This record gives sequence, C-alpha cells and structure tokens, in this order.
Amino acid sequence: MELKRVVVTGLGALTPIGNTKDEFWEGLISGKSGAAPITYYDTEKFKTNFACELKNFNATDFLDRKEARKMDRFAQYAMVAADEAILDAKLDLEKVNKLRVGVIWGAGIGGLETFQDEVLNFASGDGTPRFNPFFIPKMIADIAPANISIKHGFMGPNYTTVSACASSANAMFDALNSIRLGHCDVVVTGGSEAAVTIAGMGGFNAMHALSTRNESPETASRPFDGTRDGFVLGEGAGALVLEEYEHAKARGARIYAEFLGGGLSSDAYHMTAPHPDGIGVIAVMHNCLENAGIKPEEVDHINTHGTSTPLGDVAELKAISEVFGSHAKNININSTKSMTGHLLGAAGAIEAISVILAMENGIVPPTINHTTADENIDPELNLTLNNAQKRDVKVAMSNTFGFGGHNACVLFKKLD
Repeated sequence: MELKRVVVTGLGALTPIGNTKDEFWEGLISGKSGAAPITYYDTEKFKTNFACELKNFNATDFLDRKEARKMDRFAQYAMVAADEAILDAKLDLEKVNKLRVGVIWGAGIGGLETFQDEVLNFASGDGTPRFNPFFIPKMIADIAPANISIKHGFMGPNYTTVSACASSANAMFDALNSIRLGHCDVVVTGGSEAAVTIAGMGGFNAMHALSTRNESPETASRPFDGTRDGFVLGEGAGALVLEEYEHAKARGARIYAEFLGGGLSSDAYHMTAPHPDGIGVIAVMHNCLENAGIKPEEVDHINTHGTSTPLGDVAELKAISEVFGSHAKNININSTKSMTGHLLGAAGAIEAISVILAMENGIVPPTINHTTADENIDPELNLTLNNAQKRDVKVAMSNTFGFGGHNACVLFKKLD
C-alpha cells in the first residue's frame, strides 16, 4: 500500500509569549521570556511562585460566556488554538467532507483545575456530595477534541492521546498516520494544558522538578546552562491542520511544510528520570528518521525537549551526538522552552509549530538565558544561544519526552 503524503496547512498558537501564531513567532525570534509571578492564586507558601501563564487572555473574547463556563481552561485553550488553525487553513467547512475530518488531540493531565476546585469545595462543606453537573465533562482529557468536533461537525476519528509531556507529539503522529493510511483527508491536531494551579505547582514542587529561581523568574528557564535548576511550568495550546497533499493542492491551500514522519520509543527505565545514556532518545530519533526516509545529514534544525533539568538536557544532547555523529555540530539545536516554559501535554505541538515557522522564515529561535557553560555538554554543538540565527532550514525535527519514559519525535520538510 502506498502511503499518502501529508502537509501542514494551518497553525494556531496560544502561548505565554503570544496569543496568536504570529505573536508567538515574534516572541520567539525576539527572545521573549513568558515567565512571571503567578497571578492565579496566593503563592506565599509555595517553593516556586512563578510560571509561564497566558497574558491578557479572556476566554469570553473567543467563546460564548455560557459555553466557556462549561469548559476547564485546558479545553478553552484548545478551542481557541484550533479555531485559529482552521481559519488559517482557509478550510471551507461547507464543502469539506466532515466524515473524513478528524480531531486527534493531546493533553497530559486535562482538567486539573476543575478536579482540584470540586474536591476542595467538597472538603470545605458538610460532607454532602454537591458537585457541579459539569464536573466530569469539564475534567476528562478527551473533552477538548470533543468540543472542537462538536463545534465544527467533524465526524472523523476523535480522541485524546495521553503520554505525559509527549501527548501532543503522539497526537500529531497518530494524525499523520490517519491521513497516510487513507482514513482521513484532514485532521485537526495538537495539544493543550492548564496545569498552573495549586495542585499542579504543589505536585511538581514536591518532586523537586521546578526551578525555584523566585528572585528572577524571567531567567529561570535556562536549558543547557550550567546553573539550571529545573523547569518552569507553562500553559496554553498549539494546533495544526494536517491535510492529505492532493486534497490540499486541489483546493489551492497554502502549505507550510510536509510532515514526513515520526517516531516513538520508551526508556523503560524510571517513572520520572531519563535514561542517563539516552538509550530511548537515541531510539526515537532513529525511528523518526527511518519513518520519514531522511538521512541524519539532511537535518538542519532540532528543537529539543530541553526542559532545563540537570539530567535531561545532558542525556538528550549526548543522544543527538550519538545519532548524528559529526553532523551534530552543523545542526541548529535549540530549546524554545527557555521562552515558553514547559507546556506539558501541549509542548510537542507548540514546538512543532516553532520548527515549521523556522523553516518558513529562515530563522532559528534562540535558547535564551544561557550564561554559564556546562562541562558535561559538548561545546562544539550549536545550541543557538541567546540570539536567533538565520538559517535556510529545509528539514527540521522536534523532540518531546514524558514522565514514564514516553518518547516522541516528529520531522518536517520544506516543500521544494
């Protein structure tokens, strides 16, 4: 069976450094930090009192007030980003065969704030189980793609992938294969997360996973830096419209890039720590290259998982050197988490959008906040430190890894 070609025809981004695709890109190339003191709750007793929240976002600017109240923030974010991507793709919703349009979405946690608030309300009461009738529909992770499909009438495959921080990369790979295999003409895919909550921050603090650089939040996310002390939690959503190539060409769609392939693997090592030798990461990049039919020396740019954790950054860069050999030093490597923070289940989608826009614009966004070299990192690697770099990017890869050892990798190519 001959696999169908898949292209990207629409993008939508709702991030801590910009509430649209274009604002997100401007934030990236200017090296903007999205980290700031948390505004959602009192952080006085927390080890970390900052995060990468959305700025100037009001759900009712985009959604009907009554409908917005029925959604957790992660689902609101999904709706807004998906709507931007669908509009960007210029899909004619009256002509498209909606039986062949799917929505495959990623969320690592889902409605955490809804769950937290309902349980806290119950605990503060008299023991009578008075729960909001929308508690369950607001909380479940699969409600985001459900809401997108209900709004637009998309009747193709509809579900959520959950693989911690790899969730939206998994969703994109599933979406790619749905079109490759002929099951769909179009799939809206991506991911969203809204874990900047009492439970989210408290839980990650208890794991010693978060940076505690409270005196300087904007410099706290510092991938590859010798003084990094943990990741910065972010929130938001990224959405991509994927389309079968001939379908896109027939309607005269703008094509951002071709989605050539992806790869998956497992560390099979530890609940939260990466394998120190990067075995699973090596495997996932090899799998991705093979699936895409691309040679290592053809890759120009890699947006790493690069969370700013002491162990993870080193393991990933060692894996890149192992997979790409001497070519590794010719690749523009970066971590856009230095600006957006870590969007958990939305990270893969947001970072895929970054590499696609890097190809379109011929600029690789920087890894900001680097001041101190890490002796465990090869100094010959080009980590695109502190300033964006011009580069004709023809092939780009994005890595996304999740707690539990879930590894996902996606690869895009500029059309000739």
